[in-house]
Amino acid sequence: MKIKIVKKSKLPLPKYKTDGASGLDLYADIEDKIVLKPMERKLIPTGIHISLPEGYEAQIRARSGLAINHGIGLVNGIGTIDSDYRGEIKVILINWSSGEFIINRGDRIAQMVITKIVNVQLDEVESLDDTQRGEGGFGHTGM
Repeated sequence: MKIKIVKKSKLPLPKYKTDGASGLDLYADIEDKIVLKPMERKLIPTGIHISLPEGYEAQIRARSGLAINHGIGLVNGIGTIDSDYRGEIKVILINWSSGEFIINRGDRIAQMVITKIVNVQLDEVESLDDTQRGEGGFGHTGM
């Protein structure tokens, strides 16, 4: 599948790091380094705009290496780029660690996964069908 992309940066296009990767690496399109203090969050530009076909979304996800090695994540867990959005993709990073983290121009800050979505029609009813699990949740099956 081809996705139209406008790159307003001299950084490389997002790319898959390996043949089996599901996420395209996104780069920090910043002029000067950004210092992310503990518990601080900042909006980091990527310099790219995309056009997705209707029925698809781009999920912006944290990079596992940044998470485990530096405590860097996404404030909203997973960001969603809808098929009708044409603005610049930006990533809301947060520093969960106790030390400062420096973001430099061109650093790989997140990954973008393109997924198919299904729009549904909600059918309001008085009750739902019974299942073995029922309303059990939040550890109801034990450890």
